[in-house]
Amino acid sequence: KLDRKIPDRLAGRNIGVVCHAASITSDFRHAASVIAGSGNCRLGALFGPQHGIFGETQDNMIEWEGGTDTWYNVPLHSLYGRNRKPTPQMLKGLDALVIDLQDTGARLYTYIWTMHLCMEAAGEAGIPVWICDRPNPVSFLGMEGPVLKPPFFTFVGMAAIPMMHSMTIGEIALWIRDIEGVRCDLHIVGMDGWKREMPYAATRLPWVLPSPNMPTTDTALVYPGMVLAEATNLSEGRGTTRPFELFGAPWLIPGGFLNDTSIKELKGVHFRRHNFIPVFHKFSGLTCTGFQIHITDLKQFRPVETAVAIFDAAIRNSDGNFSFLDPPYEYEETLMPFDILSGDSGIREMLINGGSLKEEKERWRAEQQEFAARFSDIRLYD
Repeated sequence: KLDRKIPDRLAGRNIGVVCHAASITSDFRHAASVIAGSGNCRLGALFGPQHGIFGETQDNMIEWEGGTDTWYNVPLHSLYGRNRKPTPQMLKGLDALVIDLQDTGARLYTYIWTMHLCMEAAGEAGIPVWICDRPNPVSFLGMEGPVLKPPFFTFVGMAAIPMMHSMTIGEIALWIRDIEGVRCDLHIVGMDGWKREMPYAATRLPWVLPSPNMPTTDTALVYPGMVLAEATNLSEGRGTTRPFELFGAPWLIPGGFLNDTSIKELKGVHFRRHNFIPVFHKFSGLTCTGFQIHITDLKQFRPVETAVAIFDAAIRNSDGNFSFLDPPYEYEETLMPFDILSGDSGIREMLINGGSLKEEKERWRAEQQEFAARFSDIRLYD
């Protein structure tokens, strides 16, 4: 399944590269530099996803426009602006598209859906696609959360996979082609020696923040659950130095929160009181009653369950101030932001109605088992 002859197959071709700041080799060479300096193929164009090609756009929904990359003197195309899918004009003259993006292992991280749209465009243009596979930094935590339902497909989810899917970006590309039916000439450049149970540190690869609010692998561990806070009026810690690890609001009641049953039943995690004043985003300039998430046992920590328990406790300890945000969110004008992030309306309705998190987890588990059976046919790594 793994195509390891990519240098020979690309010899003499004009290459478009979809990349970002984290598209580096183990010795810190950027993918664009590798191809431009290869001597056996040409760098024809650069394509950048959300947050810009070198991570310069800080927040969500901050679009950027392309132009010419002055370092390599090639066209630079934005895939997070007027276009999220490469146009035929952008692909004109290219012989292949190489995609090298570091994912975070959360279904709602937009880079994998930029890949989806690139695969569509390349298939329509008759251009082959090579995916440079990379480690999933949270794969060792397993699968968690509901499977995305087709009525909730948006730019933060275009395939029926769980919130935490345990897949690599190469395996997601295979799922997009074989299960979702996106036709293209696809090649996966696989990893040697990677195993799904590996923490990222075990790979000995450098961590380069793939987006401005993903500074460390600690952030990546909590992100698959705490990203749901983006769809609430609870601060997810943007505007601080510990986004997604910190959360809070001016109206959060600290003592009641810490003593809430939902919080006390969690395993593998500790909440330490840590107030903060965001310098941008929600509650900018205001003091937030907050907490930092400290993972105490990775074998027991569950990011999605932890986040849902946080929201459940926050609802009861907010003096009625907690709320779910209305659309728009990430180009979606109708569906509730929380629903498109979580995969359906189930978690939000459970929280509103004071339902059982245990029963909700059982629903996730049944959906994950069905997903895992389909995934077994395309998985590339043990």
